[in-house]
Amino acid sequence: MEAGMTREQAVECLRKYNKEHFHLQHALTVEAVMRWYARELGYADDEDFWGLVGLMHDVDFEMYPEEHCIKAPELLRAAGASDQLIRAVCSHGYGITVDIKPEHEMEKVLFAADELTGLIGANVLMLPTKSVQDLQLKSLKKKFKDKKFAAGCSRQVITDGAAMLGWEMDRLMQDTIRAMQFCDEDVKAALAEWTA
Repeated sequence: MEAGMTREQAVECLRKYNKEHFHLQHALTVEAVMRWYARELGYADDEDFWGLVGLMHDVDFEMYPEEHCIKAPELLRAAGASDQLIRAVCSHGYGITVDIKPEHEMEKVLFAADELTGLIGANVLMLPTKSVQDLQLKSLKKKFKDKKFAAGCSRQVITDGAAMLGWEMDRLMQDTIRAMQFCDEDVKAALAEWTA
């Protein structure tokens, strides 16, 4: 899988269009989660590509929320991204803003895990320790059922993503919690460096 851009170029592009702490944290989180899944699912050789797709998936969201996944190709192409990376990024808007259906397992993982990382992040803030290391699956399942909690995180997209992958919801939730636990310190360190 060819990205057409280095991580340094990707970071430069991302930070050109994203300034808010939340969006930068989300980009770093989804990048790390995608890298974890690449290794876990047997795509270690493509880990960098999976990571870049995760890092860049919301490149257009902060400045162009009404054109999410529609403006992204223009921004990514200007930064040197490959058609393969652009397609993967845009596929997570399937059925919402675009009709680019996730086909590759990597695209399906992005579609499923993107919204879920947001729900997990919101759940973590409710914990006394505010640490993802202390998040239990049963707590996340309870919050998932509570439609008023983190209402902006689409349960339908998460459910559809699990179905696309052919996974039970418990597996998607538990694996994504594990991925976020694994990368938590790295994400915090990278974010601190960016926002210093």
